Amino acid sequence: MSQDIREFLPSSFDVLALGEPTHLEPVFGRIRNDLLTHLVDQGVRSIAIESDRIAALVVDDFVREGVGSLDEAMSAGFSHNLGTFDTYRQLVAWLREYNQSRPVAERVAFHGFDAPTENMSAPSPLAYLEKARDYLKLDHDLASLVGDDERWSRTEAILDPAASPGATQDAEQLRAIGEEMLRQLDDAPADTVEWRRARIHLTAGLGLLRYHKQSARPEEQAARIYRLLSLRDGLMAQNLIEIRQVEARRGRTVLFAHNTHLQKHYAAWRLGEMDLGWIGAGAIVAALWGDKYVFVAGSLGRSEHLGLGEPESDTHEGLLQKEFTTWGLTATDVRSGRVRTDHDPRTGLIPLNPATLDGADAILHIADA
Repeated sequence: MSQDIREFLPSSFDVLALGEPTHLEPVFGRIRNDLLTHLVDQGVRSIAIESDRIAALVVDDFVREGVGSLDEAMSAGFSHNLGTFDTYRQLVAWLREYNQSRPVAERVAFHGFDAPTENMSAPSPLAYLEKARDYLKLDHDLASLVGDDERWSRTEAILDPAASPGATQDAEQLRAIGEEMLRQLDDAPADTVEWRRARIHLTAGLGLLRYHKQSARPEEQAARIYRLLSLRDGLMAQNLIEIRQVEARRGRTVLFAHNTHLQKHYAAWRLGEMDLGWIGAGAIVAALWGDKYVFVAGSLGRSEHLGLGEPESDTHEGLLQKEFTTWGLTATDVRSGRVRTDHDPRTGLIPLNPATLDGADAILHIADA
């Protein structure tokens, strides 16, 4: 057992992926913040979290350049309500304090690597496409092709194929225009903030068009959800690859997200009566980056906050409970255990399972939150 994550990091690592089994247990965020203060000594110069990549630009401007205020960064810089979590507020405040006294090249950057979608909705692509159009000084009338933004952002557009605008002729024309703008941007790359942000917005807009097109596809519910989950993780992987293309020259990156998005093998999730499995972002980038990608799986024993009691002794978490009294890191192989079933799915907890454990370089286990 150890509480020093540096003992588990090979000298070759470029990316450290810290997983959590649920977003709703704040102890994981507190440990993440503590670990990051030590990891900057290991050459970490960026952190990327499971939040909207576009919104996160607001946070990055604050922590690296002091633009705006902490309150503004928290209200505008996160998706999935993460800006309301105290642990993220503490993280952003620490990053700003750390960066203030450092030269530009040594400041820790903040990224989101998620698409700008929520569980039951996805926004209109208009604002994202217009950002690139304006940078390229083109005169495309994108608004007339998009129409009413609300028809894209309402829940029905994702849940009901008949209500989705994603497969219309106008949507196809938007995709064609977006792809042509991407070609123009890549034909004239520029190492400027404006060029990079125009491209980030454009790829986000194209990703939204793909997501809405998938939402318009009529098929059985399990297949529909599987394809949307797969597409979202594919967009996450694309974002991670682009983030590392920028950050590789500055230093290492810490990722923080749910285990399902970071683990090296397929993600598994039981939703109601559906057993869903798909290839997550971590599985994609791990195949590309090899031993430069280190995955630490998050594990939870007891949590009063989540109403989670002591795991049974023959579960994966139960085997880990024998090793820890509070929390720690371990490379112990607990694959001989079984998946626990004593949790409330409404907490978002996905217990340790073979797919998460296979390929994990270490486990961060919290015995008692």
